[in-house]
Amino acid sequence: MELEKQEAIIESILFSAGRVVKTSEIAALLEHTVDDVEKIIQNMKNKYEASNRGIEIIKVDDGYQMASKKEYYEYIYPIFDNRIKPSLSNAALETLSIIAYNPKITRAEIEAIRGVNSDGTIYRLLEYNLIEEAGKIDAPGKPMGYKTTEEFLKMFGISSLNELPELPKYKLDENEQIVLDDFSDEKENTTEGENPSGVELENDLGTKENLEEKKEN
Repeated sequence: MELEKQEAIIESILFSAGRVVKTSEIAALLEHTVDDVEKIIQNMKNKYEASNRGIEIIKVDDGYQMASKKEYYEYIYPIFDNRIKPSLSNAALETLSIIAYNPKITRAEIEAIRGVNSDGTIYRLLEYNLIEEAGKIDAPGKPMGYKTTEEFLKMFGISSLNELPELPKYKLDENEQIVLDDFSDEKENTTEGENPSGVELENDLGTKENLEEKKEN
């Protein structure tokens, strides 16, 4: 089957599906390997970008979805839907950050980190489909764990959780206070003033600000 026809088939699948289609699904339909499909889709993405199209193919975890470009959102949204775009409070961003960096975390663990009741915040994130239940955890009481969704990845413009910014390293001092790790293992190969971790160390948590930056970009 010629390449142009394969691209047309993939384009029609992604357009019709309206969801993330796993690469393995497409490979099975075309009787190709997953690597071959990845190469074909990358070629399609390059063509879309070169022709300055209003749509693009985005990668989400182990699949792809066809989507409109985010820079045209203000023109599309009034036509497509009158619902209010999810607006995340600082509490929601903080909770979302904790879950993103700690998949399968329980409600009790979230509240232990935040120091406040998080029932309402978790409910709102579930309502926005940014998090979902990840199954019962093997712990006393069998509490429910939570993880982020594909909608979360799309909102913040990343393909997987592996693309989240690295967090600063912390430890407890003799007074049980949280302090930045001194990176002692790396100091020998680092000149004074350098940041060997490669991450910004401007705040005490890092997570909420990292997600805000991702969302803005």
